[in-house]
Amino acid sequence: MEQLEVGNIKITWLNGGVTHMDGGAMFGVVPRPLWEKKYPVNERNQIELRTDPMLIQLDGKNILVEAGIGNGKFNDKQKRNFGIEQESKVKENLKELGLSTEDIHIVLMTHMHFDHACGVSEWAGEDLVSVFPNAVYYVNETEWEELKAPNIRSKATYYKENWEPIVSQVQTYKEEVEPVPGVRLVHTGGHSDGHSILKLESEGERAVHMADIMPTHAHRNPLWVLAYDDYPMDSIGAKQAHIGEAIEADAWFLFYHDYKYRALKWNEENVVEEAVLRNRENE
Repeated sequence: MEQLEVGNIKITWLNGGVTHMDGGAMFGVVPRPLWEKKYPVNERNQIELRTDPMLIQLDGKNILVEAGIGNGKFNDKQKRNFGIEQESKVKENLKELGLSTEDIHIVLMTHMHFDHACGVSEWAGEDLVSVFPNAVYYVNETEWEELKAPNIRSKATYYKENWEPIVSQVQTYKEEVEPVPGVRLVHTGGHSDGHSILKLESEGERAVHMADIMPTHAHRNPLWVLAYDDYPMDSIGAKQAHIGEAIEADAWFLFYHDYKYRALKWNEENVVEEAVLRNRENE
């Protein structure tokens, strides 16, 4: 498991499973000859997208960022359509760290699309229960309301199985929330109306998880937005605002989906100066 320290914040990447989604949809109007130079694609025009939660440890708190795709949540057709080749190993990873799902105090959800949220619940016999029973789940208020009452477009990704089992544990917020000093969720919109990003700051060091307005390193260009984005101009605006700010602050960019990088730092010429690479051999 790859790790990174940002001041006093320790970050460990867990294995939450993997999907393979259509490359054209993931890069929107950007032509394939351009994006395939930056991100590999298979014969089905799919790109590998990890769904790997980050465990943040700070001030005695165990905080999970995103939840992975879980286990036993997809039928054969869904596995084929979403290119799911591997499901979650979060429980096993936590055990390797001397922890269990009961030791997670906080779960930070940037949004509740299925590839981020299926790991919040699991089957216990015929019932779905919360995977992290002692945690407070932080979800943006707008995101939470749409999750419970999706529209004709969003019902394809917002599942009742991902909110009903945790409803008593959820705490919502409007524009931003800081559950632990130095750990903030900031509402951006864009990818979904309630989408948020994560900002970390400790001992003068910073990191940002742009979530799905910049799901991979290949989406660095503010104009390279997803066909899945509900509000693409909001995604572009948020990327313009937060990417430049992070680069100027010498911040780490953290990734949940990227096949190659766990984290990296860009300079102002968009050159990668430092990186934490994903170790593919351990999967």
